[in-house]
Amino acid sequence: MAFVLRRAGQAAIVLIAAFTATFFLLQLLPGDAILIKFTDPSLGLTPDQLDGIRAAYGADLPWWQQYLHTALGFLQGDFGYSSQFGTPVLTLLAESLPATLLLAALGFAVAALLAVGIAALSSLVRFAWLRNAIRQVPGLFVAVPVFWLGILLIQVFSFGLGWIPVVGADPVRGLILPVLTLAVPISAPLAQVLIRAIDQVQAQPFITVVRAKGASPAGVLTRSVARNAALPALTIAGVLFGELVGGAVVTETVFGRTGIGRLTQQAVANQDVPVLQGIVLLSALGFVLISFAVDLAAPLIDPRQRRGSAARASAAAPAKVQEAIA
Repeated sequence: MAFVLRRAGQAAIVLIAAFTATFFLLQLLPGDAILIKFTDPSLGLTPDQLDGIRAAYGADLPWWQQYLHTALGFLQGDFGYSSQFGTPVLTLLAESLPATLLLAALGFAVAALLAVGIAALSSLVRFAWLRNAIRQVPGLFVAVPVFWLGILLIQVFSFGLGWIPVVGADPVRGLILPVLTLAVPISAPLAQVLIRAIDQVQAQPFITVVRAKGASPAGVLTRSVARNAALPALTIAGVLFGELVGGAVVTETVFGRTGIGRLTQQAVANQDVPVLQGIVLLSALGFVLISFAVDLAAPLIDPRQRRGSAARASAAAPAKVQEAIA
């Protein structure tokens, strides 16, 4: 319970910091989203009407009042209204989130498969030159820009080979190229951490004992090495959530998909501050929840952490008993 409460307090601090930084950074942007939308001469709005619209959105208040008003609204589940569409921000997020979650989940699953495959091959291949070549693949994946990879995949598989149409593809085929575009950069750091962790575990004395008993290389990897090397990979997997959000913005823009990424691109282009604030807070909340889930899953993978917690609790028990007696 103490651990949960401590992590909840840290999560609250992260969310407050993300909201505060976003609020002040967006306040420093030049221009005014309301004026950008409503100063079109064809609308025929008078200055008094523009002032009324600004008052309705709270844009005429001092910055500190806007901050408190927005913060209280967020605490009550009210993210405000989009200055571009006039729609509640929560409605826009609810409409865009499922498509992005599907893309992110599939992208992360494919990235995990790529990372595990690269790490396994780099350990099992007998030829040194091939093993070294496989270990260079993650570095190549890191160097590939997401937008360039997406355009390259469209050029090769859509325009060149004609396997996947750019327009009019069914929902399943339409996800193939965006998922690959998102998965390749994400798989690189995950594969690098896995390879390093596997090397460290294989250098441990107990692995030598397992090999001396006649276990095959694949058996050693799957039964003795994999679980011990999974904890660092699990930790970096939680951190990579931020990469998923950033990659989704570029991927959905390149492939013209609806989702949080496309909504972010539109909000930036139109300086839609309420929508941007909602997206940042939603991303921060997702990052905090995933990090919390990783912290809870770590003891399930590494029993030493459970034993360490039990040992600390046992060591602290006598002192607590003495304090109670005193």
